Amino acid sequence: MKKPILLFAACSLLGAGTGCSNAQKNADDNTSLVYYIQEISPENMIKIYEALGRKAEGKVAIKLSTGEPGNNHYLAPALIAPLVQKLNGTIVECNTAYNGGRDFTEDHLKAAADHGFTAIANVDIMDADGQISLPVVGGKHLKENYVGKNWENYDFTVVLSHFKGHPMAGFGGALKNISIGLASSQGKCWIHSAGKYTDKAEVWENVPDYDTFQESMAEASKSVVDKAGDKILYISVANNLSVDCDCVATPEEPQMGDLGIFASLDPVALDRACIDAVRNSNDHGKIHLIERIDSRHGMHNLEYAEQLGIGNQSYKLVELK
Repeated sequence: MKKPILLFAACSLLGAGTGCSNAQKNADDNTSLVYYIQEISPENMIKIYEALGRKAEGKVAIKLSTGEPGNNHYLAPALIAPLVQKLNGTIVECNTAYNGGRDFTEDHLKAAADHGFTAIANVDIMDADGQISLPVVGGKHLKENYVGKNWENYDFTVVLSHFKGHPMAGFGGALKNISIGLASSQGKCWIHSAGKYTDKAEVWENVPDYDTFQESMAEASKSVVDKAGDKILYISVANNLSVDCDCVATPEEPQMGDLGIFASLDPVALDRACIDAVRNSNDHGKIHLIERIDSRHGMHNLEYAEQLGIGNQSYKLVELK
């Protein structure tokens, strides 16, 4: 893969409609750092965390996806264990909003155990005892966002994402992990319906258009970023690059090879860097993931998140050896 150093250097490869002009305009004075390591290993998970320069202290929440039963594309416990244990972190999740293997706490904990996560750390299903409301400032769909109640028990959040596709969002990365991922089961319904329903019996019959859903996710992300302040950081592993999310019980097999580990203090820049890496890859199999991202208007999530002030699409990619 030919890796861009600055986003505007990669924009000529992407074509129109990807937000490049805005990124070029801001590249000199509003650029976020994104760190990258090609080799995916436990040692490099720690290396890229340390490169960020923001220490996770106190009671640390490690937000990841435990993976739907039947799906084996989630982040491997053996890959993340040294980092999680170095931070003395607790793996945190919230129950899903669809009928599956993780919509109730007992089943969710079983899935986490079956997938090996309880063997490396404590696992907290944060909405087991309810939810809390976070205000959404400047949103046009959501005025509040509902996250798992136990999130308020943590001092710092490490957002550990598996970057891949998604059936509805187009892609799943850092922004989805802090919006849908941190949302309680009812909060997930709230986001998926753009602030209309909290009952999963109603939401799936009334999903909005793709742009509205992307905006709703971005607004939920803003509430989390505003609440967390500087007590949060983001690491994404771009491997097992299926067009489907870890929430899909029978996902499509990946059609392209792994890309590496990416990390940033800016979730917008991080998601943009992962998407750019897919687009710039020489792997022909990327066409499937690109189609999934674009057909679901995935770039609109980044555009709107940038408008809300969550982060920047312009970034400098720093490769670590």
